Amino acid sequence: MKDSYDVIVVGAGPGGSITAKTCAEGGLDVLLIEKRQEIGDPVRCAEGVGKDQLLKHIAPDKRWISAEVKGSRIVAPDGTEILMSCDAAMKDVGYTLERKVFDRVLAQKAAMAGAEVRVKTRATGLLKNNGKVSGIKAMYMGDMFDIKANIVIGADGIESKIGRWGGIDTSLKPHDIETCAQFLISNIDPGEYSKFYIGEKYSSGGYVWIFPKGGNTANVGIGILGSKSGKIRALSLLTKFVETSIPQGKIIEMVVGGVPVSGPIKKTIADGLMLVGDAARQSDPLTGGGITNAMDAGKIAGEVCIKAKEKGDYSVKTLKEYEDRWRATIGKEIERSLKVKNLMVNLNDEQFNKLAHSLDGVDASNMELPHMLAVIFKKNPKLLWELRSLF
Repeated sequence: MKDSYDVIVVGAGPGGSITAKTCAEGGLDVLLIEKRQEIGDPVRCAEGVGKDQLLKHIAPDKRWISAEVKGSRIVAPDGTEILMSCDAAMKDVGYTLERKVFDRVLAQKAAMAGAEVRVKTRATGLLKNNGKVSGIKAMYMGDMFDIKANIVIGADGIESKIGRWGGIDTSLKPHDIETCAQFLISNIDPGEYSKFYIGEKYSSGGYVWIFPKGGNTANVGIGILGSKSGKIRALSLLTKFVETSIPQGKIIEMVVGGVPVSGPIKKTIADGLMLVGDAARQSDPLTGGGITNAMDAGKIAGEVCIKAKEKGDYSVKTLKEYEDRWRATIGKEIERSLKVKNLMVNLNDEQFNKLAHSLDGVDASNMELPHMLAVIFKKNPKLLWELRSLF
């Protein structure tokens, strides 16, 4: 590694790789580091992604598309199903990815654009000059390095240390986190729709999901809101669901992790520093999905880095464009989802069933989620009164 770059990106997930690629395409000297020895592994993600959102960044490739789904089925506690087509469903429905391949392809594209990519390289701190971020302290293969940069991008996930080191409050309270567990299961017929099981019957403040992965395999997972978990373990509830609902399934992989569902944090920039993706809490608070949000934010961050280089100014004054742009787009969607999530986590199973039944006789299959929520709101105004500002 050299001892200085224009930009250092910490974390080679989708957000980090898109940031690095965008910067490199703009002629910047970029270092992209990943603490693990393999990019994309382990997978801590349900791997669902919306088609339109993904196609803004990369053309589909059968190497990393495990399955193409027709839409989603939302299952109420009493078994009532709400069918949504792919075009109308949530942003996390359309393709089920193979993240172990997908993430590596994105990092490869960053490298082909000119970025230097290093794995097994861990940021251990930030360099500062007169209070401004000026690079990172890094450990690579057991050796320590000081690497200077005009801008450091923290794309280091929910556990982000970059933001905290830079003076940004990235703390999360229990009600801001979904603790998740997921099995890769074979010997089942997952069908052509992603499924979401809602209500206390399945999870506390979250949901159970089944994402088809092609053939006879699927990602089957669960998220539990941290403030509602108590002594309940996500892994135990997921195991119970599998034993009850798909007893023939064979578990071949398991992952656990956390997802931020807090909504946007107050600040994602500092002098010489920007946060992207889960590090910036840019995942959707309702679904927990964050792949394309991170990619969108990474593209914006890269474009702002290019402008900062042209100006020779890496202060908050210039980097504020990143903050303004992502909050005006991704941020608005996150705020809406947060309002829905905050109401939904307090509903009981009877109320969820009532909401599902209120769509009896209504063809919701091609309704986009906001339209469907509007229909449900009109039929249940007292129950959903807190969401009135959305409609």
